[in-house]
Amino acid sequence: MSEEHSTKKQGEKGKTSEMSFLEHLEVLRWHIIRSSAAILIFAIAAFILKTFIFDVVILAPRMPDFWTNRMFAKLGDLVGSEAVKINQVPLKMQSIKIAGQFSTHIMVSIIAGFIMASPVVFYEFWRFIKPALYENERKHAGGAVFFTSILFLMGVLFGYFLIVPLSIHFLGTYQVSSEVENTINLRSYIGSVTSISLAAGVVFLIPIFSYFLSKVGLLTPQFMKTYRRHSYVIMLLLSAIITPPDIFSQVMVCFPLVFLYEIGIFISRSVVKKREKAMEAM
Repeated sequence: MSEEHSTKKQGEKGKTSEMSFLEHLEVLRWHIIRSSAAILIFAIAAFILKTFIFDVVILAPRMPDFWTNRMFAKLGDLVGSEAVKINQVPLKMQSIKIAGQFSTHIMVSIIAGFIMASPVVFYEFWRFIKPALYENERKHAGGAVFFTSILFLMGVLFGYFLIVPLSIHFLGTYQVSSEVENTINLRSYIGSVTSISLAAGVVFLIPIFSYFLSKVGLLTPQFMKTYRRHSYVIMLLLSAIITPPDIFSQVMVCFPLVFLYEIGIFISRSVVKKREKAMEAM
């Protein structure tokens, strides 16, 4: 990247701005330091706000009065089906290690710090790659940090408010025998909540990934169209696994994923067309 960086800057500004590999590492190091500092600050804030983070955020999806659970309960009453109602009985929780709750507190604080500091992290990453771009590329990608942050946070909220409650209901109430009672380990529960929310945040970045992968030639709209059916099947299977046994819940989870995939195809097509036009002009 350093050679492209210096070549582009030389071609556009008429002067050389060579940077060695070690100099690039030094620049990257400071971006990582600033990102880590932002995560640490927000993690400390999350650690201090323990009651809010755990009682109001982390442990809330297992309770009947959680917003999503109340909406499904109302929907169940509306359609006259008890199967639609989720998490009407709170899961029993336990911590089996003497330092389990303290270590969990630290882990959750770090994850919460990363989520809250994600706009700063994306901004620092953008600042690192920005000098390697041409001027016209910078203009077209000027809103990258904003849209990346918005999509990631939307994905986290989507995972937290929809996928997490559905997953808790399915996995927390699943029994191989009526003789076995589910008493969920705190670390396991929190691991599921955080991993699902973060995974949803990453999935919502599909349009961003499509843009940059298409930009460097690693992804084409033809490839995404070819494997569209395979992707839809995977999305549907995932939705079927984590939702109650009704088609409404499956569609509600699957539809946003399909929509994002189609947006990714549109973005990839736009990038490829612009690249082809640029090559023809040359």
